Amino acid sequence: MNRVHYQQRLRGVALIIVLWIITLLMVIAASFIQTMRTDVNVVANSLSRVKSEALADAGLQRALYELYKPQNIEGRWNTDGSSREWSYRDTVVNITMQDETGRIDINRANDALMRGLLLSQGVPEEDATKLVDAIADWRDSDSNRRLKGAEAPEYNAAGLSYGPANALFQSTEELKLVLGMTPEIYARISPWITVYSGQPGINEQIATREVLRALPNVSDEAIDEYLTRRDIARASRRPIPNFQQNLFRSTSNNQTPVRIRTEATFADGNRFVREVVVRRYTDPKRPYAYLSWKEGRDLPNSPDLALSADGDAATSGNTSSSALGKAVSPIKAP
Repeated sequence: MNRVHYQQRLRGVALIIVLWIITLLMVIAASFIQTMRTDVNVVANSLSRVKSEALADAGLQRALYELYKPQNIEGRWNTDGSSREWSYRDTVVNITMQDETGRIDINRANDALMRGLLLSQGVPEEDATKLVDAIADWRDSDSNRRLKGAEAPEYNAAGLSYGPANALFQSTEELKLVLGMTPEIYARISPWITVYSGQPGINEQIATREVLRALPNVSDEAIDEYLTRRDIARASRRPIPNFQQNLFRSTSNNQTPVRIRTEATFADGNRFVREVVVRRYTDPKRPYAYLSWKEGRDLPNSPDLALSADGDAATSGNTSSSALGKAVSPIKAP
């Protein structure tokens, strides 16, 4: 009797051990499946990113191809900020080309234009005056402080470990280092500035509405009226009129730097943006050079770019829609 009872106990222990082994194997299998699923997702996301990056680069090459077409060729893409959709296989790539003379060069613009830009973006008058002087002190070669500017002693007094470069800005991001420049102010003016045009003024024929608003003593109504005439001229393929109230006029040529932005987006939401500034040359061995090269998923974009389909005449990239003319709320002084 005792022997039978002992054997039954052994069978029960064996059954429990088997159940634990099965449970352990199930946990291991589930963990392995989860790991494999994660690896598959990582590989899929990486593959999607590589594809979107390749398509964005393909869009860049297409833009460069268009850039070197003769000006009088029908259907040539313009460098006026117009946005185009270029289809490649089953993916649409959004491409924008804009001449840099449509922006304000912070290395060359005079005080009136820089002050107008800051005021148009809601910077209080006193802060705008200080920033204009601080920007000029940063980019000039001397250590003489402007009336409301900032040289090394002012940076030291503010607790900063650096002083002004006393040289031209190497990038627009360097503007963040200027004493008095806040992240909010920089975010508002960054879409409209450059360091690549080399021009003291702006080309009104391709400038956006926000850039034109930087012109001193020019009303929004006058700007809207000009943009309407400009849009009509583009649509009818007539010469673009000049804006007579632009006292800081600059023009472009075949060697003026151009900003190219390409954006490839897949159905799964994976997105890649390439933005470059390219300068053209007449040397066939070196037809162009990149002055700036940026990439990522969240590069900022100018908010007033219109969209035109590939192959159609480009509509204005700088529409005069009243929606773009809404008042800018003032920035509070820090």
